[in-house]
Amino acid sequence: MNTKDLAKFIISTNYPEFSKNVTRQAKLCFMDFLAVSLAGSQTKSAQIMIDLINKGQKTGKSTVIGAARADPMNASLINGVSAHSLDLDDGHRLAQIHPGACIIPAALSLSEAYRKTGKDFITSIIVGYQIAIKLGMILNPGHRERGFHSTGTCGTLGSAAAAAKIMDLTYEEVLNALGIAGTQAAGLLEADHSGSMSKHLHAGRAAQSGVLSALLAKKGFTGAHTILEGEEGILKTMGNDDLLQKGAQILGQYEKLEILKVYFKKYPVCRHLHSSLDAVKTIMKKNNLQTTDIQDINVETYNIAALHNNYQPSTPEGIRQSLPVSMAILINEGDLTIENISKIPIENKIAETASKIRIKKDDDLNIDYPQKRPAKVTIKCKDHIYTNRVDLAKGEPETPFSKEELLIKFKKLNPHVNLNHLKILDDLEDNYVFNLMNKLNNEFKKN
Repeated sequence: MNTKDLAKFIISTNYPEFSKNVTRQAKLCFMDFLAVSLAGSQTKSAQIMIDLINKGQKTGKSTVIGAARADPMNASLINGVSAHSLDLDDGHRLAQIHPGACIIPAALSLSEAYRKTGKDFITSIIVGYQIAIKLGMILNPGHRERGFHSTGTCGTLGSAAAAAKIMDLTYEEVLNALGIAGTQAAGLLEADHSGSMSKHLHAGRAAQSGVLSALLAKKGFTGAHTILEGEEGILKTMGNDDLLQKGAQILGQYEKLEILKVYFKKYPVCRHLHSSLDAVKTIMKKNNLQTTDIQDINVETYNIAALHNNYQPSTPEGIRQSLPVSMAILINEGDLTIENISKIPIENKIAETASKIRIKKDDDLNIDYPQKRPAKVTIKCKDHIYTNRVDLAKGEPETPFSKEELLIKFKKLNPHVNLNHLKILDDLEDNYVFNLMNKLNNEFKKN
């Protein structure tokens, strides 16, 4: 497996090859991206980015969702931050990546700038998802164990792939774009688990770096043509195994388009927490339990999920990485939303419930990871003990959300938006992306 394999796939993949299921999934990913990014544009991290980069700018070839317009690089940066700032964007469990927040902003900004059609846009999304996800599958779990955040690293290559496809780069230019992107690929999990806004920057910079890479390659700027397989390339520096053979096996399965295996999120917290949250919510609802009924809660789960055990997060970003506090909010409030997760400092009742939660790494459950992300929750009450196990949280391809459920998510995140405006997405293929986004963003801002 080498960089040339990626370039050949990018060049040779075209819209007529895709099944209806694949193009439908790409449109659902785009719709979910719009829902999360529009709400995310109002977060502190996105507003800082808009204020720094986009304040007062009224013109540009590309949409800044919920704001004005900008050049493709800045639009992709801001939209990437907005898409990732709520921890509600899509993901892929085997690649351990959030592809949409990096790839769609890049594809969107250049589709508008180059006046591309919806078919071109959809194609670039599918290509970008495939490259980012396959690379994440090859590199992990060693990549994550070394502290890399796949969204920032693999997402940069996926973003460059999408950008190269939109710009119709030649084979040589695609190789250069991938090489330029690979040397910019960055993102450390310390930013995630410390509860900082830098996590949001991983997606934004991945999107922007992909756009920059394609634009530079188009001008003749060169990049390493062996950025993956070289002695000092991505596979050998960012993984901890001999990945060349593994890469050949995984990357060669191009007929399996990984966009079909993307999950969508229900809760605005780290995906590793979702199985535990689904399990406890089912117990509470099924047995009509009240917070006062609970004496203690035991959570048994796989190792990575169990490490999300901060009982005193000091920021909303920290809560999104905290299993005990996010679970305590869900138990007390009946749901986990961007509103009730943003209350800092943590309320006494939340802290009290969190103190009753015990988290344990379970070796048997860990064996099932990453094919599953299992959690077993046991709630002890005065007169009864309730137990529930969830192997895959809602939203995985095995437990998918319907389009209607994703529209409900859109409405909850953006209650003032008339969902009739989204019907334009049904005919995405037949629209020029610039015209479509101009109409949508005007409606979004109006509401």
